[in-house]
Amino acid sequence: MYDNKGCDLIDYEDSDFNTIMASDISFTGKIHFTKPFMIRGKVNGSISAESDLVVDEGAVVNANISAERVLVKGTVKGNVNGRDLVFVTSSGSITGDISSRQVVLEPGSLFSGRCAMVKENEA
Repeated sequence: MYDNKGCDLIDYEDSDFNTIMASDISFTGKIHFTKPFMIRGKVNGSISAESDLVVDEGAVVNANISAERVLVKGTVKGNVNGRDLVFVTSSGSITGDISSRQVVLEPGSLFSGRCAMVKENEA
């Protein structure tokens, strides 16, 4: 069983994020960010980051994602590359391939795709 007590990404507060995309926002295009980012709305396109990404409950993301750590509580359709961690909660779903050093799929989560766990220097 995965112990998430040491993972601050799981126990986040809104104040932990520099930017939160509200649930009433739909965005199409490329998103790039360097500080923690949370999505509560809808995104179509691509996401690349040098920091953490949270796809909150109710969020719908149709994009390939590359970030340091990715927490999925909503819906993602696209490939997800979390250099350090990809964590899918019981309310989350990913349709696409996952690549990361660590992958956690909570009971009840949905995942359809291929999963590759890579060494640190390969991520």
